[in-house]
Amino acid sequence: MSDIEDIVAHAQESRIVVIGGGMGGLVAALECAKVGLPVTLLEASDRLGGVVRAAELDGVTVDVGAESFAVRGGAVSELVSELGLADAVVSPAAGGAWVAGLPGGDAAPLPAGGMLGIPANIWADDVRRIIGWRGVWRAYVDRLRPPLTIGHERSLGALVRGRMGSAVLDRLVAPVTTGVYSARPDDIDVDLAAPGLNNALTRTGSLSGAVAQLRGDSTTAPGSAVRGLAGGMTSLVDALRERLDELGVDVQLNAPAQAIVRDGDEWVVEVAAAGPAASDGADAAPASATATVSGPAPDAGSIEAAMAAPVDPAGDAPATVRLPAHAVIVATGEAAARHLLAPVVPNLDPGSETAPVVEVVTLVLDAPVLDAHPRGTGVLTVPGSHAAKALTHSTAKWEWLREATPHHIVRVSFGAQGEAPATEGLDDDAAAALALSEAAALLGVSLEPSQLRAAHRDRYVQSQPAASLGRASLTAAARAAVHATAGLAATGAWLSGTGLAQVVPDAIAEAERVRRAALWGDAAVID
Repeated sequence: MSDIEDIVAHAQESRIVVIGGGMGGLVAALECAKVGLPVTLLEASDRLGGVVRAAELDGVTVDVGAESFAVRGGAVSELVSELGLADAVVSPAAGGAWVAGLPGGDAAPLPAGGMLGIPANIWADDVRRIIGWRGVWRAYVDRLRPPLTIGHERSLGALVRGRMGSAVLDRLVAPVTTGVYSARPDDIDVDLAAPGLNNALTRTGSLSGAVAQLRGDSTTAPGSAVRGLAGGMTSLVDALRERLDELGVDVQLNAPAQAIVRDGDEWVVEVAAAGPAASDGADAAPASATATVSGPAPDAGSIEAAMAAPVDPAGDAPATVRLPAHAVIVATGEAAARHLLAPVVPNLDPGSETAPVVEVVTLVLDAPVLDAHPRGTGVLTVPGSHAAKALTHSTAKWEWLREATPHHIVRVSFGAQGEAPATEGLDDDAAAALALSEAAALLGVSLEPSQLRAAHRDRYVQSQPAASLGRASLTAAARAAVHATAGLAATGAWLSGTGLAQVVPDAIAEAERVRRAALWGDAAVID
């Protein structure tokens, strides 16, 4: 047998199991499948895509999760093109974002040309309008103080407060970090959120000068370095699912992985079978009630049959399916990933951090007063000034959506790090009413309950911001521990950082490690 034939034969025997059907899991599965590896993807819920999700409201399909992707790095754009969606890529309108909750209840456009809300020119009219003359003169102190030693100040909040004062911090920087990262400025690591800023500060002698140097001649509006897809971001999920089906990937929904165990030189993923015992712990069948899907590359039909087998409380039918695998890629959220990996990965902390919870209420409004897009494409809020942390005027931001409906669609976001959503504990009608009230306040218009045509509420548990102080060392330790265990890999926003621009290349890199070892028969650690 030739080397090529040997590689192909080994690949056909090397089943990869991907746990998690969010964007990280879908991309990892694709990368493994397109080189001929048999892949099974397990998703605990009844849908794929993770935070990329949509709902039909008033006859229109609307993004109710991630609505865009950052263009930096190019990985997402390349994936979009690979899946034949390049012609669907669209840019947002140029309206830009506003900040609300200023003194006296005022609101103003967020200045262009800044970085994380830090202005490059404190004398600009759009900056002065937000921080006032007193704030401007305090910020000018930045130009008079000596530069910091590189790396001296890691906290974004402490850096801005010390050099430019509280007006810049509270009215410009905090709305951005809360809206983008769901985190307070004091908890954000400067070197992660704004690489090179400390270095530029030392070179230029001021924080505003550092921002100006890093931004160059750019005066683009905040949020303009993103793209969307006509028809919504879920078209990317649909295209990924279609490609996985073409490649023979076995996609299993409603298939929550419960454990990963070592079985000789291989791994076994234990999956809860269908039936009442799979979701109701009180009535669960005995642990001994299991079914093993045998063979290195089991037929999809056998997996589906085992998953769908009715559960007998006496334990005569399987409550758990044991799925053998050459390698396992865990692409879930952090809590689930650590729960699955900690028992089999030495030195992996099971973790105990509480992730931010965000609720997004999407409203369809019959409100001609919004035709003029009174506050651009979205609004961020000064923390503590409103119940909501941000609003997106979706029909002002995306032309394709504006053409799809005669009404206005806005998304109101609640909740941040250390702050429960104001909608928590409310029923859906009350949450919609609160979102309507907040939308009126943030957009500076009058909106009546009779103008609400439809509403949708969704809840998200976000990953800890990758730019949080100390977060990089925690994720690096977790990554190293997983990499030191042969046949295991992990990806997802909790390791890469939130946003498709981080998740997609990370999933590709982890899949490359796994498929290289599988194709070449590397029995050593995947490195």
